[in-house]
Amino acid sequence: MAPSTLQNGGFVLGLLGSAALIAATAMGRWSVKDRSGDLITSMYTYRGLWRDCETTAAGLTECRPLYGMLGFSGTFQAVRALMIVGVVLSVLATLLSLFSLQCLSMNTMQDSTKAKMSLTAGIMFISAGVCGIAGASVYANQIVSSFQTTANNNYNNNFGGGGFGGQYGGGGGMGVGIPTYTFGPALFVAWIGGVVLLVGGILKSVAFREMIKNDKPRYPGVVYKTQSHAHTDDHTDGGNKYV
Repeated sequence: MAPSTLQNGGFVLGLLGSAALIAATAMGRWSVKDRSGDLITSMYTYRGLWRDCETTAAGLTECRPLYGMLGFSGTFQAVRALMIVGVVLSVLATLLSLFSLQCLSMNTMQDSTKAKMSLTAGIMFISAGVCGIAGASVYANQIVSSFQTTANNNYNNNFGGGGFGGQYGGGGGMGVGIPTYTFGPALFVAWIGGVVLLVGGILKSVAFREMIKNDKPRYPGVVYKTQSHAHTDDHTDGGNKYV
């Protein structure tokens, strides 16, 4: 496959993956209230990385920002950090990938420099994809643990639990028992964006190998053949070859 095709494909996938990762980080629905078996459906609660929100049946929404640092668990802070690092890496890689495209002619930039930029962008895309997938997976694992713990507490009429939701500062006043949470759409957006970034990074890395291969100097075989004849003539006199 041509290096330009690999480069363009990697750039488009990296751009889409970056947009998905940014959208997932900013979305407020990383976990949503599980309303299966809930008799009180007038309150809809969802949580994100930056705020908690409650929406009533009348359409009124109240959100509580999560600006503090000390009131949250280390796991929650790690998820935030992974998503932020993924966003920064993906944006920088997108810019670097843009300038490394072969279709973008720059008089002062050599092809070898573009090849190195393509490889760097590919590595950054892969790293950003890993950060996005890891952040969403850690958050999803905590939701599963919290769901099981909270469901057992509600069943046993124990209102002192909290699980993963406890790091947000509780969640009382939303119905009978402690609300349980399930996967929100932001998790799936982060997973998809991470996979797309991985594929885009691989394409950019393969493009680097093809660009380096095409950039190697090639010498026509006739040059070596001519030199060989000249060397033979220097050591031959009247059909006798000197050693």
